[in-house]
Amino acid sequence: MGVKPWLAVGTLLAVGAAPTAKLDPDTAAWWKTTAQLSSDAMEGRDTGSAAYLRAARLVASKFEALGLKPAGENGGWFQSVPMNEISITSARVRIGQRPLVFLHDLTISPNDATPARLDVPLTYAGYCGAGSLGDVRGRIVICHGTRKPGLPNADERNSALRAAGAIGMLTIADPGFTVEPPRWPYAYARTVRLATDPRSSHAFVTGTLNAGSLGKLLVGTGKDAAALIAAGSKGQPLPSFALRDRLRADFNIRRREISSPNVLALLPGSDPTLANEVIFLSAHLDGYGYGEPVKGDRLYNGTLDDAAYVALLIRLAERRRGQPFRRPILFAAYTGEEKGLLGSRWYVSHPTVPLSHIAGVINLDQLRPIFPLELLTVHALNDTTLGDDARAVADSLGIEVQTDSEPERNLLRRTDHWPFLEAGIPATNFVFGFRPGSRSEQIYRQWYRAGYHRPQDDLRQQMDWKAAADFNRFFYKLVERVADQPAAPAWKPGSTLKPQ
Repeated sequence: MGVKPWLAVGTLLAVGAAPTAKLDPDTAAWWKTTAQLSSDAMEGRDTGSAAYLRAARLVASKFEALGLKPAGENGGWFQSVPMNEISITSARVRIGQRPLVFLHDLTISPNDATPARLDVPLTYAGYCGAGSLGDVRGRIVICHGTRKPGLPNADERNSALRAAGAIGMLTIADPGFTVEPPRWPYAYARTVRLATDPRSSHAFVTGTLNAGSLGKLLVGTGKDAAALIAAGSKGQPLPSFALRDRLRADFNIRRREISSPNVLALLPGSDPTLANEVIFLSAHLDGYGYGEPVKGDRLYNGTLDDAAYVALLIRLAERRRGQPFRRPILFAAYTGEEKGLLGSRWYVSHPTVPLSHIAGVINLDQLRPIFPLELLTVHALNDTTLGDDARAVADSLGIEVQTDSEPERNLLRRTDHWPFLEAGIPATNFVFGFRPGSRSEQIYRQWYRAGYHRPQDDLRQQMDWKAAADFNRFFYKLVERVADQPAAPAWKPGSTLKPQ
């Protein structure tokens, strides 16, 4: 795919995203940097790619031009993160003699022991509870991926199947999980791990099955795929039965070592007594890069996820013009978030600033300024004083705050502040909230169906420019409050997140 003509690097606004009224100067400057970072020229900033490195160098050059200090390895701007990548570059998959479309009907999460060829029998086993499997030795088992309380979760399904001698699990992506519905096709079948993570030696096959494709597998069983999907989405009883046809697959598997850098920059503080109370401001620079086409587009630009919020870190530094806060600020643009929080996990294990000197973390991810900002979810709202700070700033701007209204999505643990919380450091992250049944909820749900981890997350998507400006203003005021107030961020008594 070539560069989209409406999106040259350096243009102020993408044509499709341009507002009818002129943007205020601050929002326009922020969006100009967003356009640079998520243009087609940046090729989606996939972890380990040359395009990601171009984006990292651009971010570092901007930090340098603003007078920040390098805070990476060896006095530089970067911290190299070594990784291992396993990808299925192409696949031929059949059920009996019927072809399945890889990445559309099903996908596989490869590991070090994934075989290049499969020829195995299948069993459908409902929710795959330990007591309802029957004899599944040597079989790949199809399980309904429900998240309903009282039914097996993903870890329980996995453990039950391994204990029963199954050789793999295909989880039906549950269309009944409407708060974050399944999205097909998958961009690619790729697993990236930190080089220090243990390698798998067990050839257990793990994959995901499109609910709409179950009927292709059930030919000859007499079972109604649509009825099974509907019952499973409601948590109703499900049967177990063997399938007539075998699953056959041939995979081309590529294994390689890659490296991708975090970008780290420091704005020193003005108060020497607070020099060891560093405030981290972070967002992830990586995206998906090129993947399976959606509506003819195979470039996953990642504009709101998360180029716009790396751009906001840069914009904050531009606004300061070298003027320090009382506490030092470390700006972190992480790699590998989309592959499992790899950059932030690596940083916590290999800090360039001692963890004992990190007072708090304000992370920017999961932000979708596509409807009015009237309600803001604050992660760990009641666990640290950062939640109190966020509440006070939001109140001053007429924004309500709330705890996570959809904990079943596990958003708290899905972004780069989480490794710091695990390490005992106060941290927070934000999500635009909405009232149930509102127009804002409709817009939010549609974005997760059609924009999230899709090529459609680009500069042409619809934006609520006032909401974007409102959040940016909230962020500026929050950073100023946290960095300049007398007391550093702290855990609150009774927090369930604080490590014991």
